[in-house]
Amino acid sequence: MINNQLTIKVLKTEDEWKTAFTVMKQLRTKLDMSAYLELVLESVQKEGYRLIALFNQKEIVALCGFMPMITLYNGRFIWVCELITDRNHRSKGYGKALLDYVHQWAIENDYPLVSLSSGLQRIDAHRFYEEKMEYDKVSYVYLKKI
Repeated sequence: MINNQLTIKVLKTEDEWKTAFTVMKQLRTKLDMSAYLELVLESVQKEGYRLIALFNQKEIVALCGFMPMITLYNGRFIWVCELITDRNHRSKGYGKALLDYVHQWAIENDYPLVSLSSGLQRIDAHRFYEEKMEYDKVSYVYLKKI
């Protein structure tokens, strides 16, 4: 709970994931509902993925998907897979609220780092991560389609 009108909730069921799709689609534009549900279910079952939503009353205004990981580079850390605020509700502190939730979850579960990647074109997001959230830019992420 953030205040009387804003709450954060972990979405755990297919019906809850469906209600989040219209906001998620703003970030993950290539996904249709079927692929989205399939990927969320598999990620939850195999990777410990969590999808959290920020509600303003009963409306989802922002989402964050994250999962715990372990690598030799970072050790134990949380990977933020998605962070999106509905285009009609930006610049209200919702992204910060969700990342603060993730940071607290990481502390409570003994994960000392939180990491994420952000598309090169998302200049406003980069400014948010670096200036408001105090993330350090430490690497590039590369992708090869096979």
